[in-house]
Amino acid sequence: MVKDPIYELDRLEQVYQGRPVLTIDHLAIDRGSILGLIGPNGSGKSTLLRLLGLIDKPTRGSVRFAGGPVEPFAPEARSKVTLLPQDPCLMKRTVFMNIAYGLRIRKHANHLEDEVHRALALVGMDPDDFAGRPWYALSGGEALRVALAARLALKPRALLLDEPTASVDAASVHLIKEAALFAQREWGTTLVIASHDRPWLYQVCSDVAHLFKGRIFGAGEETILFGPWTRFRDGTWGQTLSDNQRLRVPVPPEPEAAAVVDNILLAARPASPSPNVVYLQGVVSQLNLKKKTGRVFAIITVESLSFTVALREEQLSQGVIYPGKMVHLSYRLDGIRWI
Repeated sequence: MVKDPIYELDRLEQVYQGRPVLTIDHLAIDRGSILGLIGPNGSGKSTLLRLLGLIDKPTRGSVRFAGGPVEPFAPEARSKVTLLPQDPCLMKRTVFMNIAYGLRIRKHANHLEDEVHRALALVGMDPDDFAGRPWYALSGGEALRVALAARLALKPRALLLDEPTASVDAASVHLIKEAALFAQREWGTTLVIASHDRPWLYQVCSDVAHLFKGRIFGAGEETILFGPWTRFRDGTWGQTLSDNQRLRVPVPPEPEAAAVVDNILLAARPASPSPNVVYLQGVVSQLNLKKKTGRVFAIITVESLSFTVALREEQLSQGVIYPGKMVHLSYRLDGIRWI
């Protein structure tokens, strides 16, 4: 239960060009927590971050920050919230001037050099080497870390990160992750992170929200199967995979509908399988620990599809599930819901 929310969103809807792109009945985010956002491209993650970042105004509904209603760019709140977008643009200035800019406009110019150097050190950049560099003399990973340093220099109460580790080198990925977690740990900064890096989100997040078609429908433990669906000769519906395994679903509301599959199990195929149960063979590709619950989830790859399976304690204690192992999984047709 959320006891001390820094954000509260109620009956929120965001519409672009007459089309709803985000609909949230209620969302509360606790102070000092880490919320992960997962979902396919176009699911509404970036739209939600822009609303939390007080950049956009919702078409309908309300956003409350620190206990009170707030409007985009409201000075009493905007200085406490900062968003790192997927492709942040640096100003055509030196690294020092880029980081100092936000401090100056917020009238935090005291000890400016110390603050800039401290922010650079947080993202693993030597101030003596980088502070005087021009914006064009940075690699992609270095530019992203400078953009993050500019935001960390403000010691924000809420730091919003949109795919912070996409398309950067491994060293930058590690430093970006560590810097964000430092802010949460040392300053109590609330983190909201949109990322495809599920293992990291499961490891660090207090909560995970799964978005699809602009709605929150789960906590990241679900498997989504996408159409198009076809009707087989025997009257059932599904897809035939490239290895001739048959992926079956109930009658879809439309051929392109997306199916959410809950309660997937690891199970050997019985001699007389039930017509209501689907059995597939795949390979364990990942094991993920969810911090909040302590549960371990296996990601099972079946051809190009990924299934999320919660592992039982005995499966873990026996050590029989590990990446690369061939396994069978099952799910029930009556356990599928359409979105």
